[in-house]
Amino acid sequence: MKTGLFFIALLPFAAIAQSKQDTTIKSKRPLQEVVVSAGSFEASDRAKGASLTPIDAVTVAGSNADISQALRSLPGAQQIGEQSGLFVRGGTGDETRQFIDGTLLKTPNYPAVPGVPQYARINPFLFKGILFSSGGYSALYGSAMSSALIMESTDLPEKTSASFSVFPANLGAGFQHLAQNNKSSYGVNLNYSNQSLYNSVVPQVPDYFAGPAYADGNFNFRIRTGKTGMLKLYSNWSYSDVGMRKPDIDSAALNAGYQVRGWNSYNNLSFRSYLNNNWKMDLGAVYSYNREATANSLTDAKGNTAVSSLPYKTGNRTIRTDFAQARVVFTRFFSKGQALRFGGEHFYTRDKGMSNDSALALTDHLSAAFAEGDIYLAPNLAAKAGVRMEYASVLRKLVVAPRLSIAYRLPDASQFNLAYGIFYQEPANDFLYRYRDLNFSSATHYVLNYTKKANNRFFRAELYYKKYHHLVKTTPTLSNNGNGYAQGLELFWRDKKSVKDLDYWITYTYLDTKRNYLDYPYALRPSFTAPHTTTVAVKKFFREISTNVNVSWALAAGRPYYHINTHGITDQGTTKAYNIANLHIAYLCSFFKNRKWKDFSGFAMGVNNLFGTKQVFGYQYSANGQLREPVTLPATRGYFIGVFMSFGIDRTDDFLNNNL
Repeated sequence: MKTGLFFIALLPFAAIAQSKQDTTIKSKRPLQEVVVSAGSFEASDRAKGASLTPIDAVTVAGSNADISQALRSLPGAQQIGEQSGLFVRGGTGDETRQFIDGTLLKTPNYPAVPGVPQYARINPFLFKGILFSSGGYSALYGSAMSSALIMESTDLPEKTSASFSVFPANLGAGFQHLAQNNKSSYGVNLNYSNQSLYNSVVPQVPDYFAGPAYADGNFNFRIRTGKTGMLKLYSNWSYSDVGMRKPDIDSAALNAGYQVRGWNSYNNLSFRSYLNNNWKMDLGAVYSYNREATANSLTDAKGNTAVSSLPYKTGNRTIRTDFAQARVVFTRFFSKGQALRFGGEHFYTRDKGMSNDSALALTDHLSAAFAEGDIYLAPNLAAKAGVRMEYASVLRKLVVAPRLSIAYRLPDASQFNLAYGIFYQEPANDFLYRYRDLNFSSATHYVLNYTKKANNRFFRAELYYKKYHHLVKTTPTLSNNGNGYAQGLELFWRDKKSVKDLDYWITYTYLDTKRNYLDYPYALRPSFTAPHTTTVAVKKFFREISTNVNVSWALAAGRPYYHINTHGITDQGTTKAYNIANLHIAYLCSFFKNRKWKDFSGFAMGVNNLFGTKQVFGYQYSANGQLREPVTLPATRGYFIGVFMSFGIDRTDDFLNNNL
């Protein structure tokens, strides 16, 4: 686990320091407009309290400052403990895409490690708005069959500030400088994490012979241009090294080793401005570089490399991905809250590498055009209608994706929302390396929800049906002959009013899904899905002792597991239920009383999987299928303790007001 990040998930001093804007461009829309929101949870200043704000989303106990993990506490998301990413409504982690200021975040997590989730590269405190759409999202976004996580970065910080943190496995420091004219700012943050010391105290399975070590830094520059323009530059660079070994399941005399090193650079430039009272322009450009080097090995008890043959897996793979995107969106505002948005974007992807002795190469140009309108139909009835067209050069295919959402507001200010849409996605590059004559996969969404918000309480109920077409099949041959469906019910209740300084929410998800894809012999319930999931998050601030306590609990029914070979399914079953509780505690204080440089500081500690329950996510099988071993947490419990400090702004009042 990346324990040094836990303090971020607990104490959002950096987030609060960047969350307020000295100037806000006001919306052209009336305050009582009908918000079309089927299939999505919005968290921003425009809809505060509707679900989770960017600040309190990552303070969910156990989130590890990873937005994807924090959003697992919302309905629709699955409790996946052995992989990175966000699995939504029967979709794989690859079916969810993350966007920053309209542009795609190509590689949001550190390189994948078998059985151990790797955490997010991007600091969640960069954002002032988060829209988690679990279905039926806008035509302005694509390349995601299941879900879109749409994030809007902050503009200018409120004041100049600095921060640092010291945890046994992590060191972090940063600052934000606001110009005296309040029209520009710049900032730098550096973090280094090495888990070797922590793992020597808390034994892990498997053993780590390298790291896990992570280093990252980021730079941001923001400047206000004219009365309404905002130019923002964000650059992030990171490095990771994770090496581990464990007894090989196919040979008790050998150890199986795996090591992955990753280098990543992400650069985002965005600009927005109102051209006049009726027109707005948004521009965005991204370039990212990602290189991953992985090595699989077999060694004997003395650490010597073993000569191997099938079924033992050894070998090296190195892949470099260059990704770029350019995007433009124009918005024309009309009376009664109506608007028309249209624009286009181009994605460039280039992969180049080696897998043992085989070359890996792929160049793809994906172009998209889109248009979407907000239509006022009646005082209590509104619609959002759009269409998106995409052409992929590697597939030589053009697709058209219509989208439609309708909202009806009831007299008590509650709301019904209905959404329909088709969502396309290219096959993963690993398939396109081998075979180019594939097609887009697609999913058709139907969503109906009801929401009620009053007195700082929020209730949401949602029904959905999703139909998959042209999923990738790997047997008997590589093709797009797969299909599937997902349907279910989701409930969400949040209450910030009933008890002073107490904020809690409860969710329930029912999921019925099957798919015939990859090597599945027929339609099966995917191994990453559970039919029933319940989550609870509680945040309580005790003013008398200046202490904040966060507790989260998740319970999910068992997931299916299969062993599939050329003879079909030779073993299958259902894992035990997933049951995990997390506890985080923070004591807030001020170490210095300097009037000029006030500090917002404290101590943080926590335990993940508080009761030590054994989580089983599935099974790994030997080549002949006769042996299996469970995929579990690397350690029964996870711990963290440390100190943090933020200088320049006293954020105690913000902490209390956000009920964190």
